[in-house]
Amino acid sequence: MTNEKDFIEFDDDEAIRFIHNTLTDEQRQRIDDDTIQYVLDLICEYYDQNGLIEEDTVDEAEIAEDDIFNFVCSLARKEGVITVSDDDIKTILDGEYKYGLSIGIYSDVDE
Repeated sequence: MTNEKDFIEFDDDEAIRFIHNTLTDEQRQRIDDDTIQYVLDLICEYYDQNGLIEEDTVDEAEIAEDDIFNFVCSLARKEGVITVSDDDIKTILDGEYKYGLSIGIYSDVDE
């Protein structure tokens, strides 16, 4: 038996449903599943560019919320794929974080 955490799989479809369920009715008018998927893809790109994702590792990493927010907003504006506000992106990021907490890939405790 090892001391490492079991590898937890992030499921995009589950994450999208989870995030969608955290939205208000007004937000659901602006934020569709494709928008959520796009933001999830940008989050993965941020993790990849910053060496925070390794396929076969369970090491913990500190993630600066402001850095990821700025990265996602900047790239979203640059690419022009989605037309939601920075506040909507923040809402999606918050939902993704809550999903991650719910499946155990994030920890809310400073260790």
